[in-house]
Amino acid sequence: MSSFHYRALQPNGAMADGVLEAANRQEALRVMEGRGLRPIRLAEANGNNGAAKNGQKNPASTQKSSPSLPLFGNKPLFGGSNSISPKVLENFTRLLSSLLTAGVPLSRALVILMREASSPAAHAKWKQVHDSVVDGLSLAEAMGRCPETFPKVYVAMVEAGETGGFLDVVLGQIADFQASEKEMRSKVTTALLYPVILLVLALGVLVFLLVFFIPRFQTIFTGFGAKLPLLTQMIVSTSELLRGYGLFMAFGLVVAGFLLRSWFASTQGRRTWEGGILKLPVIGPLVAQFAMSRFCRMLGTLLGAGVPLVNGLNVARRSIGNQILVDAVSNSIERVKEGKQLGPSLGECRTLFSGATLEMISVAEESGKLDQELVRIAKVTELDLDRQLKTAVALAEPLMLFLIAGFIGTIFIGMVIPIFSLQDHIK
Repeated sequence: MSSFHYRALQPNGAMADGVLEAANRQEALRVMEGRGLRPIRLAEANGNNGAAKNGQKNPASTQKSSPSLPLFGNKPLFGGSNSISPKVLENFTRLLSSLLTAGVPLSRALVILMREASSPAAHAKWKQVHDSVVDGLSLAEAMGRCPETFPKVYVAMVEAGETGGFLDVVLGQIADFQASEKEMRSKVTTALLYPVILLVLALGVLVFLLVFFIPRFQTIFTGFGAKLPLLTQMIVSTSELLRGYGLFMAFGLVVAGFLLRSWFASTQGRRTWEGGILKLPVIGPLVAQFAMSRFCRMLGTLLGAGVPLVNGLNVARRSIGNQILVDAVSNSIERVKEGKQLGPSLGECRTLFSGATLEMISVAEESGKLDQELVRIAKVTELDLDRQLKTAVALAEPLMLFLIAGFIGTIFIGMVIPIFSLQDHIK
């Protein structure tokens, strides 16, 4: 018989630590299940848990970094890898929350999710998490080993739920947050889809005119030996440049795109880009509003689940996405640790929080309804963002059409003007 140290959730939601005797790990899990405990961590008394066996330190004892998450970037806040889609991850999170709420032990819940996996990739990923939990890691530590599937914000929220004894509640909140994030991104994508299609069509038409249409007129003009107007000369020169060096230009654009992507991936490049985005007249305020909405929703969700304010702030700031704004909020967290109220502490982040928002946060903090007010602020901000996006798209559509008509009209005029002078050369 071996001794096993365990940490588990009791039926009333409280956290319990203890020691039990069992022949092996599987039997220890069955004993805990019989006692109505939901295992969070299980390790042999000699401390040779799964992390030690693998030569790794306990992730819970290390300080987690604060990553810079993309805002309108390629991945959603709680998105997965190419093999695990955001929808699959959301279903996993919601079902795991439901199973834990129903009293199913964590290890058995993970086994059920393995059986219900919608794809081989999901089955392999859930099995990896299950095996890590069985080896003695907490759920957050097990998920932390799969950063391509479980982002650090996700893992931080799970860790907060495990520490506070309300893992099922936090998982449900994560699933709701995932759904809200997906809806918001869908609105942004839908709003930008039509202008992007118009832009692609405009570029396609311009390339066709310059490569296939202009050369035919150029042959006619050359045959009469007429001197072309300046506008026509510019159009013909552009056409010759595109036909002669088009492939090299395309290759240069690909190389430039690769170099820019590498620069954006660096810390300095990302900070420069994010700082520049915030200074743009129209896009900057929209990005700041979107970041503020995510921060408020995340913090309100965590506070509603019972996470302490400072812990909730440390998790919520990771959801902002813009490192410039993350640093500003980090300074506010230090003031909260010193005992100051949240509203005044966030006062220096005026790019992120307006004066009215700070007043609402202060009043809600005094009345004890901070979690509800933060979620309400997030909803109101998202509705306002939705209206602004619709307005921007409504203005962008005629602007794009005007630009397309302007380019095509300029080419048409440039090609037609010399035709009126051909009669003189014919005579």
